[in-house]
Amino acid sequence: MPNATQQPFSSADRATPQITSANAPPALRMMLALEDFEAPARSYIPRPIYGYVSGGVESNVTLGWNRSAFEDIALVPRMLVGVSQRSQKTELFGRSYDSPFGIAPMGGTSLAGYEGDLALARAAKANNIPMILSGASLTPLEKVRAASPHNSWFQAYLPGEEQAITELVERVAKAGYDTLVLTVDIPVGSNRENNVRNGYNAPLRPSLRLALQCLAHPRWLLGTALRTYFTTGMPHFENMGKRTPLVSSTAVRERANRDHLNWEHVALMRRLWKGKLIIKGILAREDAVIAREYGADGIIVSNHGGRQLDTATSPLRVLPGIVAASGDMTVMMDSGFRRGTDVLKALALGAKFVFVGRPMLYAAAVAGETGVSHAVRLLRDEIDRDMAMLGTNTISEVTRACLMDARGFDGAFGR
Repeated sequence: MPNATQQPFSSADRATPQITSANAPPALRMMLALEDFEAPARSYIPRPIYGYVSGGVESNVTLGWNRSAFEDIALVPRMLVGVSQRSQKTELFGRSYDSPFGIAPMGGTSLAGYEGDLALARAAKANNIPMILSGASLTPLEKVRAASPHNSWFQAYLPGEEQAITELVERVAKAGYDTLVLTVDIPVGSNRENNVRNGYNAPLRPSLRLALQCLAHPRWLLGTALRTYFTTGMPHFENMGKRTPLVSSTAVRERANRDHLNWEHVALMRRLWKGKLIIKGILAREDAVIAREYGADGIIVSNHGGRQLDTATSPLRVLPGIVAASGDMTVMMDSGFRRGTDVLKALALGAKFVFVGRPMLYAAAVAGETGVSHAVRLLRDEIDRDMAMLGTNTISEVTRACLMDARGFDGAFGR
């Protein structure tokens, strides 16, 4: 039963009504779910770039598992409990967010859509959710922080070199960030065969094939590529070592010695960094325990969206064990989220918060900040409806008691 002492429901807590009618921009009126953004984004973005942002690695097995894992879990709703006071507000590291999800770090966002990094940051600010800026972004981290001063986190790819770590930590602190995310699941470059097949390189190499692809996507050529060039000049990789142009026939993007990175470098970061330190890319409970011992404030259970080690397990499958091993450390998750029910399943298995990736990038490509805000509202609305139908008023009520094994019988989740 709902707590009789709860205050009456405030409309400010309820999800914003779904925008699918005449008040939505025409391009968004039939965007009814996150997956609806992918087809128009694929039409808009040249093939090499779309292949880069959408693809996984090798045979894409892990990419598929990230979605199928959610289908293996069923929800068990409760009835007649009264759900008029529901709210999805969530406390995370001392800050209240309007929903239990944020925007995952993604390289290539501003390559897919005009000022994509800023579109994500501004939408995060407008909707009061966090956005993690990728270290592989094309927008200076200082500019993104200025656009969204209380909702932006920074994610770093770092080599196992004390000087590089120190310089990056100092730069992020100077920019005013309070949360630093270290991605640890990329000791070497992955075997992204799709990049080769689609003609993607970083930096992009001028070629007839690339030119023809750009010409075949005139809206992207005019609305993103040329608009960016004539507004701010040639984009560069801004936040990873040496500043490297996006398009060059000779430049080489710096990728220094990440295979040297180890837990002692995490200890160094912990000494240098005074804000919240998050370790992203954890899949083994043993690593979660070590992260806590080295002073991490939280971890993100992640397989890099299926883009690193193919056949690596999906985060959802290992989430319960990691939560059990993590004590009071904050456990979050990314990889594969598309529906409100996906979010609730992860929360029920113990995640404090989740992050959504590719759909937000596609939304930024299709309609900039407006598109991202629409995507956020769609997911927020789904969570609101799903909580009501599940029989819950607060996120804390979404527990393992709400779940069962979709392939088996009652009891798999301790019901």
